[in-house]
Amino acid sequence: MGYQAVYDRAKRDPAGFWDEVAGAIDWDSAWDRVLDASNPPFYRWFAGATLNTCFNAVDRHVLAGRGEQAAIIYDSPVTSTQETISYAQLQDRVARFAGALRDQGVGKGDRVIVYMPMVPEAVIAMLACARIGAVHSVVFGGFSARELATRIDDAKPKVIVAGSCGIEPNRVVHYKPLLDEAIELATHKPKRCIVLQRLQEPGELIADRDTGWAEAVAAATPAECVPIAATDPLYILYTSGTTGQPKGVVRDNGGHAVALHWSMGSVYDVKAGEVFWAASDVGWVVGHSYIVYGPLLAGCTTVLYEGKPVGTPDAGAFWRVIEEHGVNVLFTAPTAFRAIKRADPRGELLADYDLAGFRALFLAGERCDPDTLRWAQEMLQVPVIDHWWQTETGWAIAANCLGIERLPVKPGSPTVAVPGYDVRVLDEDGHAVAAGDIGRILIKLPLPPGCLPTLWGDDQRFVESYLSAVDGYYLTGDAGYLDEDGYIFVMSRIDDVINVAGHRLSTGGIEGALASHADVAECAVIGVADELKGELPVGLVVLKAGVTRDSTAIVNELIALVRDEVGPVAAFKHVAIVERLPKTRSGKILRGTMKRIADGREYRMPATIDDPATLDEIKQALAAIGYAKRG
Repeated sequence: MGYQAVYDRAKRDPAGFWDEVAGAIDWDSAWDRVLDASNPPFYRWFAGATLNTCFNAVDRHVLAGRGEQAAIIYDSPVTSTQETISYAQLQDRVARFAGALRDQGVGKGDRVIVYMPMVPEAVIAMLACARIGAVHSVVFGGFSARELATRIDDAKPKVIVAGSCGIEPNRVVHYKPLLDEAIELATHKPKRCIVLQRLQEPGELIADRDTGWAEAVAAATPAECVPIAATDPLYILYTSGTTGQPKGVVRDNGGHAVALHWSMGSVYDVKAGEVFWAASDVGWVVGHSYIVYGPLLAGCTTVLYEGKPVGTPDAGAFWRVIEEHGVNVLFTAPTAFRAIKRADPRGELLADYDLAGFRALFLAGERCDPDTLRWAQEMLQVPVIDHWWQTETGWAIAANCLGIERLPVKPGSPTVAVPGYDVRVLDEDGHAVAAGDIGRILIKLPLPPGCLPTLWGDDQRFVESYLSAVDGYYLTGDAGYLDEDGYIFVMSRIDDVINVAGHRLSTGGIEGALASHADVAECAVIGVADELKGELPVGLVVLKAGVTRDSTAIVNELIALVRDEVGPVAAFKHVAIVERLPKTRSGKILRGTMKRIADGREYRMPATIDDPATLDEIKQALAAIGYAKRG
C-alpha cells in the first residue's frame, strides 16, 4: 500500500487500523475497546488491555533468541568511554535496578524522578520504572535547583535517581549539590535518593536518604515485569508553561508502545537488528521516544551519545559515530547540522569517514530552513527528511514516511500528515483557510495512539491549553499553511507570526530568505514593536566560520535578499550579526526572549537556556541597531 491508501485507511477506520497495528506488540490481556470515546475530549486507546512496556522493549527480544544482539551502544567522547550492552545484559541490569527501586518501596503508580546525564544507567532507570509499573519523570540533567524543585512538587516522587555530575566538553556540572538544594526548596520531600557516583565527580551522600547506585543494585533481587493497564501512565515529561509553571505531559503505556513501534518501521524505515541513532538527550521527548523506547521496542540497536556535534573533538564527530557503529539512520535537530555547517561549510571532514551503511537523515525539533536541508542533501547524498512533532504528541505529526512510500521532498515542508493525524489549517474563527494562506495548525480529535491523554493531575489545564481554541480540535501552537498537494509548511509558533502594517508575515519565511545567503550559518527573526507599523522584523545572523567580508556589505545584501524573496511588504531593514544565538539545551532558538529584550520589556531567564551569557550578547547587538534600550 502506498502512502495515500494507508493514510485514508487510518482516517476512515481508525479503530480498525490501530487494532491491526497493535498486533505487533505483546499483550498480557486484550482490550475491551480499541478507542474509548465515552468521555470526550478525554479519549483512551486500548481500554481494558494490559501489557508491560519494558517487556516489549527488552525481554521479548531475549526470548526470541536475540539476547546477544547489541541493544545500546554508549559512546562518550567527553569521558573517552565506549560500551556495548546486549539485550540479555540490558535485561539483567534493568531487572536488578527494578529490584533496587522495589527495595526502596517503589511500586505500581509511584513516581520516580530521573535526574541523570547521558549514561546507560539513565536508560536502565527508565526501563526499570516501566518494569514495575512506576511512573518515571526524567528531568534534564543539570537543570537548576529551582526548576527541579517545581517538578518534585508536581510529580511528588517517592524516589529520585540522580547522577553525581554531568560532563561537558570544558566543564563538570555538579548535579548532586543541585539535587540537594532542590529537595531543600521543594515542599514535597522524597524519602530516598539513589545516586550514580561518577568517577569524575562523586557526590556527598546524605545519611538515611541517599544510597549509591552500585550498593543499591548489589543488595537487590531482580524484579519481574508487572502487567500494567494500557491506559495507565508510563511517564511524565515536563514542558515549559506560559505561566512559568511547567506542564506535565502524560504518556500512557499501550498507545505509546503501539505508535512508537509502528513509527520505527513506517516513518523511519528501520528494522530489528539495525542501528538507529537519535542524537538528542534522554531529558527531552526525542530521547524518550527515539533513544529509548522506539528503537528498543522495534528490536534495534540504539546509540547513546554523550557529546556534541562540534567540539568533541571537531565537526566530524557525527561522521565518526556513524562509521564506527554502523549507524543506518540518524535523527537530530537542524541546529546540530547548522553548527556542523558553520564549522565545516564545505564538508571537508566527511572525506575522512566511510558512511557506506548510512541511508537516511531525519531532522526535527524546530523548523528546518531550506538551505540547511539542501546542504545536508549535498553533503550526505542520502534522503534528508524534515519531520514535525511535539513533546505532547510523542511522535511525528507530519513526515515523509520512508517505510510506506518516499514522496518528493519540498524544502521547507515536513511533507504530509502521518497516518493517524487529521491536520487542518484554520483561521481565528475556526474556518479552513485557502491553500497557501497562513493560519493556525490544528489536529482533529481524537489524537492517535501515543499522544498525550491529559496533563499530570490537571485535566482542566489540558483542556484550556490545547483543546479550547476550536471545539473538537487540538491546538498545536504552530502557524503555517497547506499547499495544493497537501504538504504542510510549519512556519513559526503562533506567537511568532508578526503583523507589519496589517500584513501577517511568518518569521520563518524571512528566516528562510536570510539562511539562503552564502555566508549565513544560522539566523533568527523576531518581530519588535513599532509605533507606525505595529511590528517590524529584525534579523539576527550568525556567519559561517572563516567569513571575513565586510559586515556592512553582508547586512545590505541580506536586506536586499528579503526584499526580493519576501517583498517590500516585510519592511525589513534591520540586521545584527552575532557570534551565536541563545538556545535551549535541545537547540530551540529563544525568539520570545529576544523579542522581549528588543522591546525593552522584562523577561525571565528561561529555565532551559543552554548559556545565559548569550542573552547579554544579544542585548548588545540589538542596542547597536537601535533596540533593547530599556530593560
